[in-house]
Amino acid sequence: EVHLVESGGGSVQPGGSLRLSCAASGFVFDRAAMTWGRQAPGKGLEWIGLITAGGDPTYYLDSVKGRFTISRDNAKNTLYLQLDRLKPEDTAMYYCMRNGIRGRGTQVTVSS
Repeated sequence: EVHLVESGGGSVQPGGSLRLSCAASGFVFDRAAMTWGRQAPGKGLEWIGLITAGGDPTYYLDSVKGRFTISRDNAKNTLYLQLDRLKPEDTAMYYCMRNGIRGRGTQVTVSS
């Protein structure tokens, strides 16, 4: 059974940074492409980016390109999302996903 647990969210001021983690289990992690998504209040799930099984290449939503970085540690079955230069519009619940399955998410709030 696929199990994904996100962590690392919090409240930051605009321009701040956070690093999100996703602990994965129940599947062969180092053979799986993984994605991050987010959902703001009252809005649908938005795809943020994808990382291939080997870690390269990565793909990003245009609005986060250059600010967000996806990485992974296959030895630890862990996915990461580095969030830099955060903006209020980045406020959302963030999820890691694999084949449409996601964890419970971790909340990111950007506010002054």
